[in-house]
Amino acid sequence: MEPIERTWGVGPVPDRLRTLSGLDVGLLWGNLGISLLVLFTGTFLAGLGLQRALLATVVGAMLGCALLGLAGLIGFDRRVPGMVLMRDPLGARGSYAPTALNVAQNLGWAVFELYVMSLAANALAERAFGFEARWLWVLVFAALTAWLALAGPISFVRRWVRRFAVWVVAASTAYLVWWALDGADAGGLWSAEGAGGIRFWQGVDLTVAMAASWLPLAADYTRFSRDRRAAFWGTSFGYLVPLVLLFWLGALLALSRGLADPSAIFTAIAAGGVGSAVALLALTVDEADEPFANVYSAAVSIQNFLPGVSQGLLVVVVAVTATVGALFVDIVAYETFLFLLGSFFVPLFGVLAADYLLGAAAPATVRWSGLGAWACGFVLYQWLQPTGPAWWTERVADVPGAGEATIGASLPAFALAFALYAGVRSAHAPLGRRRARLAGSR
Repeated sequence: MEPIERTWGVGPVPDRLRTLSGLDVGLLWGNLGISLLVLFTGTFLAGLGLQRALLATVVGAMLGCALLGLAGLIGFDRRVPGMVLMRDPLGARGSYAPTALNVAQNLGWAVFELYVMSLAANALAERAFGFEARWLWVLVFAALTAWLALAGPISFVRRWVRRFAVWVVAASTAYLVWWALDGADAGGLWSAEGAGGIRFWQGVDLTVAMAASWLPLAADYTRFSRDRRAAFWGTSFGYLVPLVLLFWLGALLALSRGLADPSAIFTAIAAGGVGSAVALLALTVDEADEPFANVYSAAVSIQNFLPGVSQGLLVVVVAVTATVGALFVDIVAYETFLFLLGSFFVPLFGVLAADYLLGAAAPATVRWSGLGAWACGFVLYQWLQPTGPAWWTERVADVPGAGEATIGASLPAFALAFALYAGVRSAHAPLGRRRARLAGSR
């Protein structure tokens, strides 16, 4: 008997489980995009000023979500999770490198999500009852996350998103937008110059990185889609709308409330009256969809290493690890964390996109052309936009010309990895045909 959906591992998904409509996929990604973490990240763009922050967000969201939609389409066509897709361009064992990075990034995202949720809930509890215990909220939301991840993506969309989350999210977000505009001099802020601290293309890359952080996960969910249109448009458009809205809203709140510390945004909302506090509470509870996706995808990714291990057991292990991390996370490193993720996964997806368009290559243990193209894209990204821990960026900054370019890093890194892999594949194709003819003539 075949395993049921909630425990489906890394094998191709059968037709009987491909039941998510375009609306289902759009609601899933829209719900993932409505996030306290996205709102929090938008505050980093405040230094651009409101106009340029919005422009950077729109440009970055269109680029990032187009790539995300393509990742979803590839997942639908090949019916397997994101890390299993990497076996084609990188080889079976070559896929272990991005798998390890993806597990690390999913674990990191789950840690940050639990941190942000506990921060928001703690701000509300302290405001309403004078009660402060962030660690307790971490445990509560970690339990909810594990429960959702154990249920699986189809149950998550049908039972959580459709019945509860979509309505809560729509009402809460609409109220917060009204509240932010009602208490701000929107006209003055719109025409004001930015205070600096971040360049325009850095803002674009930050937005792309938010969408790109989902690239390795997209196929984990779109493999359950009904058709190609649902996979592409549901993913790309579903995530684009909330990404633009919440990035801009975060920048607006940071500017209108004069927030020097991004984490103070939740305290400001909690103190904004009963309506804003209720909206924040609703979004905090709904935020569980974010760590759900990270915990579920981390477990599925680990199955690329260990396909025989129970997915449920892996979900519990990842959830417990994220819970411990959320109690000790350093939120100051968050922006750097986002840029660093983008530098890995944007060029990686360039390699996958080229492999998809050229058609999957013959199976291999390690495909050095894919790994090499990926590495070159990563190096270009870091040269254009050095990012990461201080010990890393200090060394990269010593390379001539590093960090001096005025363009963004995401598109050049993607294009280089795509072109290198496609070029090597195309060059090898005639050679492979000649070898086949010679073998046949013998």
